[in-house]
Amino acid sequence: MTEPYRIGELELRSRLIIGTGKYASFDENRRALDASGAEMVTVAVRRVDVSTRESGSLLDHIPPEKFKILPNTAGCYTVKEAVTTAELARELLGTPLIKLEVIGDERTLFPDTPATLEAARVLIKDGFTVLPYISDDPVACMRLEEMGCAAVMPLAAPIGSGLGIRNPTNIRIILESVSCPVIVDAGVGTASDAAIAMELGCTAVLMNTGIAHSKDPVRMAHAMRLAVEAGRTAYEAGRMPRRLYAQASSPTEGRIDVP
Repeated sequence: MTEPYRIGELELRSRLIIGTGKYASFDENRRALDASGAEMVTVAVRRVDVSTRESGSLLDHIPPEKFKILPNTAGCYTVKEAVTTAELARELLGTPLIKLEVIGDERTLFPDTPATLEAARVLIKDGFTVLPYISDDPVACMRLEEMGCAAVMPLAAPIGSGLGIRNPTNIRIILESVSCPVIVDAGVGTASDAAIAMELGCTAVLMNTGIAHSKDPVRMAHAMRLAVEAGRTAYEAGRMPRRLYAQASSPTEGRIDVP
């Protein structure tokens, strides 16, 4: 078991956070959530009805005593939209947690960095625990931490692309530049992608499409759980140095020469 980490006032052990979109049914989503071992699930406030827990609603399948809900501002393109959506989420769900998304381009779904910084500033001042989705920009991540964000969430690749980590060098620089949790968000396609993120030293991984659009979402959720755990354990163990040339695995001293 790896060491726990903190997001604001929360202490978490699972380093896998999963989403609630694109599943065939609420039941499939819940079974994938159970298989993932996740303690936190993210919910798009603008895209689902979070005002009720009646039978048939998404929240009916996510018991609050078992899972922490991380509402997000997916689908927001302006500071005003994101702030209003966050305020609505806090009122309906009773949590200061918010995954902040302010999209800058409808085609690529890349974040609008200046708008994200401004929205984060407003929300932090209003008492929110802000986890911003942001490009893999070390400077932007530094500014977000400086203003008080509880974590930074750099993308691995465009949302829903499944391309994996396109720029591991930037992720490494981000990890060296901030002290808050770094949660890779967007672009993870399969278990090896998740393992790579964790081996780099990331705190956690957030994913949705990589699980929901797999052929068997429940089995993929389990695979992602194993990958995240293995990657984190490998990071904590410390990998061997890379060498340019071969080095014999067996000792050469005391060997018996065969004529």
